[in-house]
Amino acid sequence: MKTVPVGVSGRHIHLTQEHIEALFGPGAQLTEFKALSQPGQFAAVETVEVIGPKGSFNTVRILGPARPASQLEVSRTDSFALGIKAPVRESGAIADTPGVTLKGPHGEVVLDKGVIVAARHIHFHTSDAEKWGIQDKQTLRVRVGGERGVVFENVLARVHPTFALDMHIDTDEANAAGVKNGDTAEIID
Repeated sequence: MKTVPVGVSGRHIHLTQEHIEALFGPGAQLTEFKALSQPGQFAAVETVEVIGPKGSFNTVRILGPARPASQLEVSRTDSFALGIKAPVRESGAIADTPGVTLKGPHGEVVLDKGVIVAARHIHFHTSDAEKWGIQDKQTLRVRVGGERGVVFENVLARVHPTFALDMHIDTDEANAAGVKNGDTAEIID
């Protein structure tokens, strides 16, 4: 049986160092609040306000460290609340996506792109992927049990030697399936 832990991703943002400084001041660095499942990744103390054409969210958590491109990850429900049509995309695939305005204590940043609904995915350490015969970018079917059990289709495999085994779904998906952080899922093919 190929079982993986499940992590539920709430709305969050990844920022470039340039945008961190524009929002929090020259030389600003993110402060670690809590380590995440992926080695070296963390939820920061710092948050930003995200403003869309229809609505806003006051305290969107920044995930660190700084990234090469700024990217806001939301659920489909969040996308509606902001008044934008965020496409389902793999992390980092932000071409032709909508933007938003970010407000921090030091200033504002207008993103012309970068808002996505993150494609459901599983992070695999290279050794886990090899053991189970899984290739990077392969799409999988994954079952979660329980009272509202479902089979998730089109789950993207992301394989890298720095990754730790973990499946990521957003809050809409987790709520629909009755899944919470730490539950397990089974790769069925």
